[in-house]
Amino acid sequence: MANSDLVFVRQEISESKPAPSTVRGPIAWARENLFSTPSDALMTILAILFLWWATPPVFNFLIGHAVWPGADVTGADCRIESAGACWAYIWDRMNFFIYGFYPRDPAWVDQEGFFALVMSYWRVNLVFLIGIVLLVPLLWPDLPYKATNALLFFVVFPVIVFFLLNGGVFGLPEVPTEQWGGLTVTLIIGLVGIVVSLPLGIVLALGRQSKLPIIKSLCIMFIEIWRAVPLITVLFMASVMLPLFAPPDVTVDKLVRALVGVSLFSAAYMAEVVRGGLQALPRGQYEAAAAMGLNYWKSMVFIILPQALKHVIPGIVNSFISLFKDTSLVSIVGIFDLLNTVQSANSDLNWGSENQAVTGYLFAALVFWIFCFSMSRYSIFMERRLDTGHRS
Repeated sequence: MANSDLVFVRQEISESKPAPSTVRGPIAWARENLFSTPSDALMTILAILFLWWATPPVFNFLIGHAVWPGADVTGADCRIESAGACWAYIWDRMNFFIYGFYPRDPAWVDQEGFFALVMSYWRVNLVFLIGIVLLVPLLWPDLPYKATNALLFFVVFPVIVFFLLNGGVFGLPEVPTEQWGGLTVTLIIGLVGIVVSLPLGIVLALGRQSKLPIIKSLCIMFIEIWRAVPLITVLFMASVMLPLFAPPDVTVDKLVRALVGVSLFSAAYMAEVVRGGLQALPRGQYEAAAAMGLNYWKSMVFIILPQALKHVIPGIVNSFISLFKDTSLVSIVGIFDLLNTVQSANSDLNWGSENQAVTGYLFAALVFWIFCFSMSRYSIFMERRLDTGHRS
């Protein structure tokens, strides 16, 4: 073979070249995800035009022309014509939005500074701190002592919350629940409803599948009655009608009545979510539990319920989110939750302005979104962690 035939043979390995822009990079991504078809291109253009139209005024209202907290900022700054959101008003009434009418500790009322402010509401803040300390390890799957952690959070913590906030013991002045309010009450109602509704819903779901006619009928009757009644009606019944049927010398706290009503209402929906998970399991799981010699309760606790609850995690979290948002309905029976404190603060003439109410409702929406989005993200985390590859 002549040497002239080998001139095309490469003597050294050339360096790899980057992929062409048509298959990699922002241009390729845009072609694949935004302009892959004529309809996609049309929707992308319409979306860009909408953002071009909506973004500037929204940005100016929320940030650009907003009135931020400051030493010299007053309500007059929020009343000028070009003013946007009055965040200074939110900052000024933040204590009311978080604590409601809960009284400040007299020993710290006259003190100034952030530490004095925290200490003036030390009873409520201590409840928040204990709750966070117990809740974070409970939600962290890798940490040990889950049984002890759960016992402290679900049994001991509610007792601490009641005696710490209500007082009347250990020298603490008594604070009736009528003075509780704001975000504190919203979190209490939401947390109690979530903690109570899940186990009660599981019991109702198991009862609805029971072979005993009386238990099955009672569970079906409970679920169907509560699901057929609006939550507003339940709260009115608990707040107005229930005391009429109670003995004259018996009074039940209004907040407790609301907690019972919200929990039972949510438990009926939770029961149907859990029942869906139980029905999703193949019959072989029940037969396998029976073949292992487990009785009914052991097979449910160790075999059936863990799998059923894993299948319905999105539905359970969806019920939790719905319950947390429905806590705002307690305002119609005179309980000062977060939304009710925002509404009542709108009458503050010192900060009265055109954008005062809008800013207050934006703040309430932001708070609810933070909690609901956090629950949603944790749900996704648990779904991925518990995924065992048995999805249909």
